[in-house]
Amino acid sequence: MSKRFDKEVFIESVKSNLKTLYRQTLVDATKQQVFQAVSYAVKDTIIDNWMETQKVYEEEDPKMVYYMSMEFLMGRALGNNMINLTEYKEVKEALEELGFDLNVIEDQEPDAALGNGGLGRLAACFLDSLATLGYAAYGCGIRYRYGMFKQKIENGYQVEVPDNWLKDGNPFELRRPEYAKEVKFGGYIRVEYDEATKRNKFIQEGYQSVRAIPFDIPIVGYNNNVVNTLRVWDAEAINDFQLDSFDKGDYQKAVEQENLARNIVEVLYPNDNHYAGKELRLKQQYFFISASVQAAVAKYKKNHSDIRKFYEKATFQLNDTHPTVAVVELMRILLDEEGLEWDEAWEVTTKTCAYTNHTIMAEALEKWPIELFSRLLPRIYQIIEEINRRFVEEIQKKYPGNQEKIRKMAIIYDGQVKMAHLAICAGYSVNGVAALHTEILKNQELKDFYEMMPEKFNNKTNGITQRRFLLHANPLLADWVTEHIGDEWITDLAQISKLKVYVDDEKAQQEFMNIKYQNKLRLAKYIREHNGIDVDPRSIFDVQVKRLHEYKRQLLNILHVMYLYNKIKDHPEMPFYPRTFIFGAKAAAGYRRAKLTIKLINSVADVINNDKSINGKLKVVFIEDYRVSNAEWIFAAADVSEQISTASKEASGTGNMKFMLNGAPTLGTMDGANVEIVQEVGEENAFIFGLSAQEVINYENNGGYNPMDYFNNDQDIRRVLMQLINGEYAPDDPERFRDIYDSLLNTNSSDRADTYFILADFKSYAEAQERVEKAYRDETGWARMAMMNTACSGKFTSDRTIQQYVDEIWHLDKVTVEA
Repeated sequence: MSKRFDKEVFIESVKSNLKTLYRQTLVDATKQQVFQAVSYAVKDTIIDNWMETQKVYEEEDPKMVYYMSMEFLMGRALGNNMINLTEYKEVKEALEELGFDLNVIEDQEPDAALGNGGLGRLAACFLDSLATLGYAAYGCGIRYRYGMFKQKIENGYQVEVPDNWLKDGNPFELRRPEYAKEVKFGGYIRVEYDEATKRNKFIQEGYQSVRAIPFDIPIVGYNNNVVNTLRVWDAEAINDFQLDSFDKGDYQKAVEQENLARNIVEVLYPNDNHYAGKELRLKQQYFFISASVQAAVAKYKKNHSDIRKFYEKATFQLNDTHPTVAVVELMRILLDEEGLEWDEAWEVTTKTCAYTNHTIMAEALEKWPIELFSRLLPRIYQIIEEINRRFVEEIQKKYPGNQEKIRKMAIIYDGQVKMAHLAICAGYSVNGVAALHTEILKNQELKDFYEMMPEKFNNKTNGITQRRFLLHANPLLADWVTEHIGDEWITDLAQISKLKVYVDDEKAQQEFMNIKYQNKLRLAKYIREHNGIDVDPRSIFDVQVKRLHEYKRQLLNILHVMYLYNKIKDHPEMPFYPRTFIFGAKAAAGYRRAKLTIKLINSVADVINNDKSINGKLKVVFIEDYRVSNAEWIFAAADVSEQISTASKEASGTGNMKFMLNGAPTLGTMDGANVEIVQEVGEENAFIFGLSAQEVINYENNGGYNPMDYFNNDQDIRRVLMQLINGEYAPDDPERFRDIYDSLLNTNSSDRADTYFILADFKSYAEAQERVEKAYRDETGWARMAMMNTACSGKFTSDRTIQQYVDEIWHLDKVTVEA
């Protein structure tokens, strides 16, 4: 596409945008203004392709996937869009001519605050792959005003501040008020008999409603002119405020509508450990799902008369349980608005909806109190009751007299609406996201459903887009790979295995490790600027970046750092390769122990980083506000990838794949996609430790694990744990970390002592870390191992994952868009 790039036209466009938007010239414009002007110039090209793509969709009428997700963790758009337009280097040169550094301009863009963790980043990678492979797709989500939160670290504690990412406007979005939809909450259902159709009509009355306004964000395919759409919904009050109530002085009522709308789109995952938070989450889910399903049906009806064939042109992929209400919203529209009979509507729905399960953690499978659900969504609840009644009948037919089956499988039970059960009952496909995860679902968590409907279950191992996580994140390595094997890897990552012929080539090894060193320098500079800590780029960069959750075991990592520090203090003379332990993680605002773990990491960092006696052998860094844009630099610079979740708990993980692609071997448990990474790269090119998934599951089901045994019998472990409560890392308040100590040894603060088997795995982890050090000292051996990781990462592209979804679940048609 760069053949069409005209530098003069581009420069004129930037100048003209500055003038139109800001009444500024290049000389006086701020960096933010230049970023906006450049974005609008790039958007010009995108819009042409976007219109062309829509035209092809109109003409060819391909089947379309609606990827429904509470989160889309998109990262910054400008760089990614230029890369996929293949105009990156051209724009960079044009800006240099004008005296601007593209990196500085890209830095002006805030990360789009539409997601939080792996779930949201996976959705973003999937959209990138769908567009690049030429499949018709809509992402459907919410346009959060503040995302989750911006993380500040103050006095070692996480502080949540609003992430006002939209304050300067989002240059790539388009507001589409002509496609607005009304979404209704609350009220009651009046039933009236319709003589004409001889059917009952269900009419919602006394409700509150909001207007859902779509904002469309372009998703640019790589070098193929395809531009798909991420549609995120904003909420507006239907009547800004009622003048009559304002005149009467009833100001509260006047702003009620306004507040309802504003609250829905304010933040991602409002704290739901109280009733109001739960209600808001359910409102958010129904809000974007109702709007998306209404829009999908309206789009279909524009060119098709028979709503019974809807599933031939549309499929809904439910990204985890949050969007499950789509099942019932589609039923509502088909029954109440399209006049279908129940069986007809159910056939359409069950051929349209497919469900991805993202977690083995039972607490994450959503359940709603009936009282809340039926009050907020009265008609939706009526339909769920009927779906449940029919499903329970089916269960009884298959397992006569087996009440236990109903208890385990019913959609409504024990005063709760169980969304995962609804998704499985109504979906035509249920997939896990890594081979091990899918097997655990089939044999453990969802065993009863698998026995009853095995044909629905399948695995789709997650993937990542190499275009963002190598081509954009690590330009030095990307160029090096292209010099050695050509550029086909950009759209066919399997080609990267051609690098294997270079893993024993001394010159190639030196070049590869020098690129890693350059990336470590880049990150070290970032750390100096943001943390005020000097880290040695020649030390081992050992990195754990991901959401903070107990099962991900950041605690195991920091306890091991405390153990290493003890060893260095006891034996200053022992050989020790310098290490920099890098953490990055947000903890959910209401998750106390996770937030205390952040404080512990920072307290340990304070002590170690300020101890001159250890001569900088050990450094600990907590990177504030971990997000896609700083993640790109972190993956490129890492030597070791920490993937240390308790085996059986991490569904897949995708950070593990990003590290691998950038040449960092995995230090991890046999969990999630680590299992498949080791299959691809060979056990000799990874550092595996700890209990297996089966061993963990056996302990959980049959008991027999007592962490006190480790505490009593291992003085290294005992010493580290005692340091949690003797003031070593909290001289001002020795009790500060008592909760963490208790969680490992007793049930004062948790249901089971050491729920995530940290002490059981501690010594195995420490031993694996010793293997890391030994391996790193062997420069050629390490270079070979790092290169093998990059060369074996081909399987883990989201292009492969999406092609499997297309072939085995969605059955979409490929589309070609001419320039």
